[in-house]
Amino acid sequence: MNSDLLKAVGANIRRLRYRRGLSQEAFADVVGMHRTYVGGVERGERNLTLRSIERIAEGAGVSVWEILRPPAEDSEVE
Repeated sequence: MNSDLLKAVGANIRRLRYRRGLSQEAFADVVGMHRTYVGGVERGERNLTLRSIERIAEGAGVSVWEILRPPAEDSEVE
């Protein structure tokens, strides 16, 4: 599955993680997920459940809507 929505969600999660200054491994610990899963999410390779999105939002300290919103054009993190 390679959808624009999965890529947008992944980009938002990566941006939030960078904003907190966390590695994928540290972020995965915060949200209670495996680091390889978080990496797949950030690359848009994983189809998240609503519960997973909620869990990530809680761990990142943001609303679910911030994760689901379309990313800004200039917010791409490489």
